[in-house]
Amino acid sequence: MKFLTSILIFLISLSVQAQTTIHGTVTDSKNQPIIGANVYLEGTYDGASTIVDGSFSFSTTETGEQTLIISFVSFETKSITKDVSAFKDLTIVLRDDVNTLDAVVISAGTFEAGDNSKVSVLKPLDVVTTASALGDFVGALQTLPGTTTVSEDGRLFVRGGDAEETQIFIDGIRVFTPYTPTTNNIPTRGRYSPFLFDGITFSTGGYSAEYGQALSSVLELNTINQPDQEKTDIGIMTVGASIGNTQIWGKNSLSVNATYINLAPYLEIFDDRNDWKKPFEGAAGEAVFRHKTDNGILKLYSAFDTTNFELVQEDINLDNGLPFALNNQNLYFNGSYKEVLGTNWTLSGGLSYTYANGKINVIDSKINTIQNSVHAKVKLKHRFNNRFKLNFGIEQFTTKFDETYNDQFVDDITYGFNNNITGAFTEADIFFSKNLALKAGLRAEYSALFDQINISPRASLAYKTGSKSQLSLAYGSFYQQPNSDILKFNQDLQAQQAEHFILNYQFNADGKIFRAESYYKKYSDLVKYDTDFTSFDTNYNNLGSGFAKGIDLFWRDNKSIKNVDYWVSYSWLDTKRDYRNYPISAQPNFANTHNLSVVGKYWIEDWKSQVGLSYGFASGRTYTDPNQSGFLNQKTKNFNSLSLNWAYLLSPQKILYFSVNNALGFKNINGYQYADSPDINGQFNRRALRPAADQFFFVGFFWTISEKGTDNQLDNL
Repeated sequence: MKFLTSILIFLISLSVQAQTTIHGTVTDSKNQPIIGANVYLEGTYDGASTIVDGSFSFSTTETGEQTLIISFVSFETKSITKDVSAFKDLTIVLRDDVNTLDAVVISAGTFEAGDNSKVSVLKPLDVVTTASALGDFVGALQTLPGTTTVSEDGRLFVRGGDAEETQIFIDGIRVFTPYTPTTNNIPTRGRYSPFLFDGITFSTGGYSAEYGQALSSVLELNTINQPDQEKTDIGIMTVGASIGNTQIWGKNSLSVNATYINLAPYLEIFDDRNDWKKPFEGAAGEAVFRHKTDNGILKLYSAFDTTNFELVQEDINLDNGLPFALNNQNLYFNGSYKEVLGTNWTLSGGLSYTYANGKINVIDSKINTIQNSVHAKVKLKHRFNNRFKLNFGIEQFTTKFDETYNDQFVDDITYGFNNNITGAFTEADIFFSKNLALKAGLRAEYSALFDQINISPRASLAYKTGSKSQLSLAYGSFYQQPNSDILKFNQDLQAQQAEHFILNYQFNADGKIFRAESYYKKYSDLVKYDTDFTSFDTNYNNLGSGFAKGIDLFWRDNKSIKNVDYWVSYSWLDTKRDYRNYPISAQPNFANTHNLSVVGKYWIEDWKSQVGLSYGFASGRTYTDPNQSGFLNQKTKNFNSLSLNWAYLLSPQKILYFSVNNALGFKNINGYQYADSPDINGQFNRRALRPAADQFFFVGFFWTISEKGTDNQLDNL
């Protein structure tokens, strides 16, 4: 009996001796104890949770080299590998997880619109349900601060920059001709249907080193990765019709969309100020094919459209008016691929091709333009850890532009240019903590046309000032070549330059967001010329300069009032330029000092309707009155417009839609045209440049046929 007792005591003693006690303390970077952190040996059940003072203690029978894991939500998981006997009196500091939702976001100069964005000032739905946008993504973006109201143009003018200074990309690949062609005093539209995109990044300045050839702004549209169901969309409108279809099979999907627009029936009811010989007619088709691989996705996007019209516009110097006719075809192809190559490596890139053929007749002059453009890009991203990520890539832009001109005095004369630009970029995202982050990059471009190399540093710094607020700073140097209207006549120039300085404050709470941003832009090497219009006889140089400074404010709230979503944007802009044929530095005639936009949407459950309004205000723009001394010496009256819309659900998948732009009929004036010669009293007569129509009415019926029977086209309106 004594023998058995001795053996039992010996075995218990061995067991006790084989156990090792692991203990220590877990704190955050501010030396505050972390309560409830999980501490355990990898591959075992041995472990414990930290208590109120951050301490932990547990025993294990494991021996030799082991890995101790320490984890807690919103902190980076930490692992320690050493001999188990060394896990005593540990002091473990966990770092903030920079990937949490409350982590800092680099946002200076950038607006995000997408469901996957941490801070989204717009939703994909907003692009097409804003009353004044008329289903155009550019129209919706013009309700954001930083944009300027140039109602007769329709393109994006950003922070004192010309519309040509904003570049548009689809899935990271350049779109060379993003707008439908038009003529004077008739606003253009973006070529591409919003329903194929699920995310938008609109940078009003200080954007990534990945993007070049844009002095003022970059707009990136991201196509849908994979649709969730098969469906057919049918639209019948007062201006035409549309049809779309999505098919899914296995890892593949195909979405197609076709639209036909003809303004002839509309103009029979609502006449405008133009004498239409052939009303605007256009047809467009788009297709997106997607194939998912095990680790990536291939997307092939193509779009084709054709436009033609003929009209006579009033002209103070021509008794019979100014005849104008246009016929245009445009083809755009975009292929992109993204794949996770392995541990922490991602490959992405793509190729785009643009073919544009435009034929214009102005009085007796005939102009035929053909443009072929290619953009190719490859980018690699390496994630070293949560705190350090590196992007780098190369790209090539190629454009061949040819134009032929003839009139009753000049036989066919052909001119143009070949342009090749090679770019390389690298950019690092560095998260010092979840409260402090830095994005720093460098871009280099070589222009074969100018035999010139330009280096562009870019940097953005963001600091979280509270649980719902942050400050951001951004700086960038940007280069862009002159546009085709200049390069087709003269290539002995150099790239134009702009420097951006941005300070941003952002507050983001549940359903509410406030942004305040101030900026300063300095322009140099802008192109100047000495004639009214560019031509072979024009003298060109890069002696132009300018500046733009201002403040942008944005507030959005969709929580305070039930079923109401609204946002308010305000911009103040001070800018002057000495470029083109300007004799002195002056505020450009496309710049407004004050811009205000108010957008509201209200869902009425009993009516099964969404009603909306969009109000826009812009202070007057400069123009030159030859009856007074000076250049750009006068300003137009202020611009006002109130637009209304109503979407009524006849059934879950059938919608009747009404909208009216400038519902109150404000008599807006875009500028003035003066006579070439004075009258007998020595005065130059003038006429006001009014919109073609003070109001635009739209009625449409939209029907969706889908697998689930619940989707509708409210997000396509």
